[in-house]
This record gives sequence, structure tokens and C-alpha cells, in this order.
Amino acid sequence: MRTLFVGLMAFVAMGVFVHAAAGQTAPAKPDFSGRWTIKPAAPGTAPARGDMGSGWGSTIAIEQDSKRLTVEYEFFARSDLQPPLRFVYALDGSETRNSVMMGRGVQVQTSKTRWDGDKLVITTIHTFTDPASGRPMTAEVKQTLSLESPTSLVVETMRAGVLGGPSATTRTTYVSP
Repeated sequence: MRTLFVGLMAFVAMGVFVHAAAGQTAPAKPDFSGRWTIKPAAPGTAPARGDMGSGWGSTIAIEQDSKRLTVEYEFFARSDLQPPLRFVYALDGSETRNSVMMGRGVQVQTSKTRWDGDKLVITTIHTFTDPASGRPMTAEVKQTLSLESPTSLVVETMRAGVLGGPSATTRTTYVSP
């Protein structure tokens, strides 16, 4: 009888444990929303020559909800009478397309996102024309967003080599007042 009682108690305890574990939720994903400005360089230092930074502006505005992340920044001068650049990314990993009017026409960028723990990785394929051959080509840019603190956003940007050039990775820190 004692063995039956011990077995029954173990079964009940296991059920309570499984129920408690099932009730736990995954940690909340970080919210990158806010107005962010590139952190000033330390006195006596300057960015590396040719550093393209995050690929976004020196001041960016991010809006985030459960379905999408929107990044907006001023690219043109006020006298150009152009609106800020605005990029929308689906947070469920589905493909998004953003069009930008640059140079001689519209450039379409195709992006996908994925979560890597508490970091958001945005992989964007840029399509362009090889100037030598006139054939279409692509270049991949991967931006990884993470929060060092509630007022410090880091964007690590990896650009694949294009037209025989080397790949490059930059790390840009933005701060929010």
C-alpha cells in the first residue's frame, strides 16, 4: 500500500511540475522603440575612414509592435524636399520589401528578420546592376540589433563583399536621452 501511495504522490508531483513548466512564458523580446542618436566618439578618437556605420542615419526613430519594426531617418537635406527614409520589417520572419528612390531609379530591398535570443537580426538583399556587365547582382547586409541598456542600442552591420571587395563589419552604438 505504501508503494502505491508513494507512486501516486510521485505521479501527482510530476503533473504539478509539468503544469507549472507549461505555464511559464518565454522571455519577452526587447523593444527597440525610441529616438536614437549615434553615441559621440570618445575624445581623441574618430571613426575609421570609410566606416559606413549601421547603414542608417546618425539619428534614427524606431517603432516596434508585436508584428513589425519600423526604422525611419532623414537622408536628404531639407532643401531636397524628400521625405525621410522608412523601412518596415516583419518580425515573424516573413519577407518584406522596401523601395527607395535613389540615383537613377527605385531600388528594392528584400529583408527577413529572425530572433537570436534577445537580438534581432535583419538580413537584407540589395539588388543592383553590375556596372561592367550590366547584369543584375545582389549584395547581402546583415544588421543585428541589441540593447546594452535601456538607453543604449547597438547595431552590428555585416556587409558581404561585392564586386571582388572584402566583407566588412561595423558596430554602431546609439543612445537615447
